[in-house]
Amino acid sequence: MIEWRFGIIARMKDAIQDLYPEATAQCYGCGRLNEHGLQIKSYVEGDEYVCVFRPKPYHTAIEGFVYGGLIASLIDCHSTGSAASAIAQDRGETLPVRTVTASLHVDYLAPTPIDGELIVRARAIEVKGRKAVIESSLFAGGQETARGRVVAVAVPDDFGLK
Repeated sequence: MIEWRFGIIARMKDAIQDLYPEATAQCYGCGRLNEHGLQIKSYVEGDEYVCVFRPKPYHTAIEGFVYGGLIASLIDCHSTGSAASAIAQDRGETLPVRTVTASLHVDYLAPTPIDGELIVRARAIEVKGRKAVIESSLFAGGQETARGRVVAVAVPDDFGLK
């Protein structure tokens, strides 16, 4: 299936992070070129951004539960990818811009089981110039176990990352 995204035609399987240029694809959380990283992928789904991630046994905090730092990383990188898309759409640009985290806040609502997929759903709450505010919820087994708010800013064009 093909849809119109970012002003270009993209296959549904394409992740926002897969559209980043090589110079900005090294992030530990979402960089496709970081072989040791998490390599999370964010997709546009209607007016939401969705990420699905399956934790590994070494992402354990206490037996059977996910380490909170992983949860924060998932919310952080998924939110910056969501912001990259939201800012680009707001500007009418054809590819996602690269964003970085200006602020990250995570609330842990319940222990997150490690034995299944984690789904992070995000929405752009505000987009203004180079800044986007993204609110995310992380679900495990259909239960919301964490919630986050990220303020992300677009990397300036003159930063040299193109």
